[in-house]
Amino acid sequence: MSWLIALILVPLVGALALAPLKRDDRMATRVALAFAVVELLLIIPLWAAYSPSGARIQEATSMDWIPSFGIHISFGVDGIALVMIAVIAFLVPIVMGALGTADKLPEGRTAAGFFALILVQEALTIGVFAATDVFLFYVLFEIMLIPMYFLIGSYGGPNRQYAAVKFFLYSFLGGLIMLASAIGAYALVPGKGTFDWATLVSVVRDAPLSTQVWLFLGFFLAFAIKAPLVPFHTWLPDAAGEAPIGVAVLLVGVLDKVGTFGFLRYCLPMFPEASKTLAPLVLVLAVIGVLYGSILAAGQQDMKRFVAYVSIAHFGFIALGIFAFTSQSQVGSVTYMLNHSLATGMLIVVLGLVIARGGSTRISDYGGMAKVTPLLAGMLLVAGLSTLSLPGTNSFVSEFLVLLGSFDTQPVYATLATVGMVLAAAYVLWLYQRVMTGPVRGNALVGAGGGPGTAISPELGAKKAIRDLNGRELAILVPMVVLIIGLGFYPKPVLDTVTPTVHATLSAVHGEAPAK
Repeated sequence: MSWLIALILVPLVGALALAPLKRDDRMATRVALAFAVVELLLIIPLWAAYSPSGARIQEATSMDWIPSFGIHISFGVDGIALVMIAVIAFLVPIVMGALGTADKLPEGRTAAGFFALILVQEALTIGVFAATDVFLFYVLFEIMLIPMYFLIGSYGGPNRQYAAVKFFLYSFLGGLIMLASAIGAYALVPGKGTFDWATLVSVVRDAPLSTQVWLFLGFFLAFAIKAPLVPFHTWLPDAAGEAPIGVAVLLVGVLDKVGTFGFLRYCLPMFPEASKTLAPLVLVLAVIGVLYGSILAAGQQDMKRFVAYVSIAHFGFIALGIFAFTSQSQVGSVTYMLNHSLATGMLIVVLGLVIARGGSTRISDYGGMAKVTPLLAGMLLVAGLSTLSLPGTNSFVSEFLVLLGSFDTQPVYATLATVGMVLAAAYVLWLYQRVMTGPVRGNALVGAGGGPGTAISPELGAKKAIRDLNGRELAILVPMVVLIIGLGFYPKPVLDTVTPTVHATLSAVHGEAPAK
């Protein structure tokens, strides 16, 4: 059995192992965390076995599923999929550690149920990134909505049912449209059809432009909703705003990347001429997303919706890099997918810890928190600086490559997107200033009848009992800080892994190897 298959099966086994532990939350937490750590350790041999100079798809395994229609259960990884699978395996233990600190279970819900859904979500998402049969990809693309639907709808905030249904319907509809395009691509294969990705790429890329355009649009719409690109983004602020903190980390940090991954794995290699023809439209949407997301993030009063709009802006950068069609810009986009997951994941967790202490998601309910929680303030500063792509943090490398590569072929769009960098500095620093600096203030931190009187400004009233980070919370955040700074100064392992796959993608689009 390959390491890749083990990575898909271990979380499913873990979910089954949690079934008898519905009455014991502590034991359920330990068992779930043990399986998540095993999953993370399995990434090491998978990464070691992957050869960047080898075949495009490695660790390949396949078995017949519906032979009469040429459908197989086929998995394999390229450099992009490998990086995203590693991100999932890293974030899931973080999410589990957040339960009890940044997250609280609703009344009547059990840790076993929550963690079982998380593990199933992990397995299905890894399957989506690893699928090399287009029909299997579609099936997993739709099925992975189910655990996320229940995670939002059963464990989320007051409007969780509305947010969960909206999330499900948007993504499910996009998947159905993608299925229609996949069937259209299947019909182009002469003789006995197949859904094998490599075969479809070799056949569909030679189809007439008009055919490619229609098939491209089916895949693109599904991925644009998932990414999400403006104007297909409206489900994300609701879903991220209502989801529990740990679930929001997976939603914004991992599931959304299926959309941008789909652009690279399916849209560009299968429909190269349509991709080039419709690139100007996508670039317009990408730049609108950068500016629109940045402006709305600056005006947000809710912390969780703030992160959602920040992510919309970042996905605009990723789409810009992909459809600028240069080696530098696409490598930047792929690494942006990784670095956004780390930076935004840490930002969500830190804001979740702030919310858990103050009991409010409103930014205006906080102020001067650094005076009583200096460690928490430091962690928010690190997450914020990575979010605004400060040199020395992981995100800077990605954003720099996206803009540098895009400027070669799309100088106007790259210049407009650069405004997003300025806006990012404004909205991140403004958030930090409002929450952490100045005198202790705000209904979340100060109020009559509060806890121990440790307020810096006694005239504001009794300060509530607000504690700084404990050892468990530091254990969650410190690994993220290490990766954010480490990849900021030494991104070479990731760059070396993804660059050959990016070159293969660009070769499929241009018909020749891209210039370095």
